[in-house]
Amino acid sequence: MHIDKLARIDLNLLVILQVLLEEQSVTRAASRLNVSQSAVSKSLNRLRDTLDDPLFQRTAHGLKPTAHAEILSQQLPNLLQSLYQLTQPPAFLPSDSQRRFSFAMVESAYETLFPLFIGPLLKQAPQLKLDSYVWNQNSLQDLQLGQIDFGITGRDIHPQADKQFDQLPEGIEQQSLFQDRQVCLVRDDHPILEKVQNQQWQIADYLDLYHVQVRCEGKDWWAMDYYLAEQNLTRKISVTLPDFYGAASLCAHTDLIFTLPSSFAKHAMKLYPLSLIELPFEFIPMEYVLLWHERNNAEPGHKWIRDIISNRIDENL
Repeated sequence: MHIDKLARIDLNLLVILQVLLEEQSVTRAASRLNVSQSAVSKSLNRLRDTLDDPLFQRTAHGLKPTAHAEILSQQLPNLLQSLYQLTQPPAFLPSDSQRRFSFAMVESAYETLFPLFIGPLLKQAPQLKLDSYVWNQNSLQDLQLGQIDFGITGRDIHPQADKQFDQLPEGIEQQSLFQDRQVCLVRDDHPILEKVQNQQWQIADYLDLYHVQVRCEGKDWWAMDYYLAEQNLTRKISVTLPDFYGAASLCAHTDLIFTLPSSFAKHAMKLYPLSLIELPFEFIPMEYVLLWHERNNAEPGHKWIRDIISNRIDENL
């Protein structure tokens, strides 16, 4: 290592480079860093001189990273996280910590999992600051870049659904939290309940009903639809919504049927006049998984939070 050369580099420039790589706009980077556009442009020129590369090309759609900048975008998050950890105390004391952690979770986890661990977590570390976001199609990348600390999402245990988690981005770790099963909800006076009570509820009846579906990660299909498609079958999906509560409310006021994890169905039934129906056929289970980046495997604060989450869910589910 050439310490003398490293000493001549302003490490703040690496932070500015990371933000530029994420925003690909001098204007947005300046706003995020709370500095002037001129200051960001001057820093970019210094970076170009230091790294002997133009780093970005201006286009009609913003800044396009060069090949060298693309390589740096894969290395910088880990490097900056390591530098950040050097500034942290050697141990994590929950009762004294004022650190900030961020989560991205699927909507159903906010009702079924979040209440299980958030109370014990804040009781032991009352000064923590927690930021929470809805899990979406960009959340895995956000984990990889260090923009969020933890992810909790659902995973259908199905070949097509498994593919995403068999090919997690480099460095992403996962831990299974608990398994669940899919069930159906209909309004309390739905006509189909008579067939269910008379044990005449079959897959043909399920397919004959009109369905409400929740869009997850921007996708209209999930494991149920793939399963049916393999048998040349399909559901009549009348309405697709972005959230579980909206779907449950719509289901309570129409003849639509809603297929969802049983853990969330129990909470929806406390709010709306809904009846739970088991699926009329055998179907694969799903599980909730906790995700984080391997750079935080041994970091005391991250490890403490992971242990709280997994222990509380093990004790209650």
